[in-house]
Amino acid sequence: MSESAVEIRVTGWVQGVGFRWSCQREAERHRVRGWVRNEPDGSVLARFEGDRGPVDAMVDFCRAGPPGARVEDVDVRDVEPSGLTGFEVSF
Repeated sequence: MSESAVEIRVTGWVQGVGFRWSCQREAERHRVRGWVRNEPDGSVLARFEGDRGPVDAMVDFCRAGPPGARVEDVDVRDVEPSGLTGFEVSF
């Protein structure tokens, strides 16, 4: 499979609902590397790297979010893989 990477910005009611922690669990389940963080504007920003199928699965997860989230939009941008080795939740 080919290595791919995306950065996404998720907007809506996505902070204070466990979005980052749910992302981390899903990323570990799909063996996707990257990070996720809350942004000052209320959005969530994330980077996912790995095989295309699991990366796409992470984007699909973010389109719905965890229970309690109300996702309004997900902006997806393809980026170059940077060789990340795990998945981190930023504070």
